[in-house]
Amino acid sequence: MALIWHKQVGTSRYEVRTHGASVRLYSNGVFHSQWNPIDPLKGSLWELLLLPAFFLPAGEVQRVLILGVGGGALIRLLQRYIGPGHITGVDIDPHHLTVARRYFGVRGVNLVCADAREYIDRLNAQSEYEPFDLVVDDLFGHCDGVAERGVEAELSWCEGLLDLLAPGGIVVGNFGSRQELLSSGWRSPVMRGRLSGRWTAELAAYENCIGVFSRKPLARSVLTDQAPHLINPANPARRLDPRLRPLR
Repeated sequence: MALIWHKQVGTSRYEVRTHGASVRLYSNGVFHSQWNPIDPLKGSLWELLLLPAFFLPAGEVQRVLILGVGGGALIRLLQRYIGPGHITGVDIDPHHLTVARRYFGVRGVNLVCADAREYIDRLNAQSEYEPFDLVVDDLFGHCDGVAERGVEAELSWCEGLLDLLAPGGIVVGNFGSRQELLSSGWRSPVMRGRLSGRWTAELAAYENCIGVFSRKPLARSVLTDQAPHLINPANPARRLDPRLRPLR
């Protein structure tokens, strides 16, 4: 891999590397994002975060909030395969946002440098705001070279995200493991009473577990009717091979 940019800020080292047509962001050795404009669907974790958007009928995902931009791989995937009218990306690290713009080619979105907890609190405190069709909670930092969630998904956090949704919208949450998801506020009796759509998605090569939550039921058939061929669970030749199952 070729190193094309690096920056040392205190104890944090940021690197952007290329591998063929792919561009990758690393922070203190943690692999944060990858984007390949020629061949975007490689079977990666970022595509697993994209996949739940296809639970919603075509054209319904118009307003998106992404918490944890990293290099912006998910933003590029959403622009390529969903085409929302508006995307807001929030990241506490200004260097991630610089990389997203300069090296991942993120354009035409609202990038905000802020603490996600404070940002969500401000939105929920407003008397009027336009709700989101898709909220993605991908808040990961690093500790001793290992990626870990940046915000604990306790009940108040989950309620705050759900309150930002349009009636038929979905929240997608990235967790370090299935056990972490099962121990989160999404599994509390309060949230179970508010949610009719609950799914998880996992890949064999990753410990991560993706949670998908909605007030309305979510049908696998809608997803498989719409998802791109290379990441569609119904395609035997797919590159992405998720274990997609309802969360009981």
